[in-house]
Amino acid sequence: MKSWRTRIGVGLAVGVAAVAVPLTSTTAFAAAPPGAGWVPVGAEAYPSKAACEASELPNAHANGYNEVWCDDSERIMPIYYR
Repeated sequence: MKSWRTRIGVGLAVGVAAVAVPLTSTTAFAAAPPGAGWVPVGAEAYPSKAACEASELPNAHANGYNEVWCDDSERIMPIYYR
């Protein structure tokens, strides 16, 4: 038979694990949708993601950015520069 000290220790370890696992398994929302370093610059309607990115690339270069990412999950696409 196990001692009460062992049972309490095991119970506390199981309790801590039961709380820690759900808290550490959530998704992080620290960065913009495409990832770290992207700056939201606006939104506009385009016929396709490729058309959006091709049209916005000169604007990105003019403002000191190198990349464009358009979120095509919405009709009016949010636009990000990096």
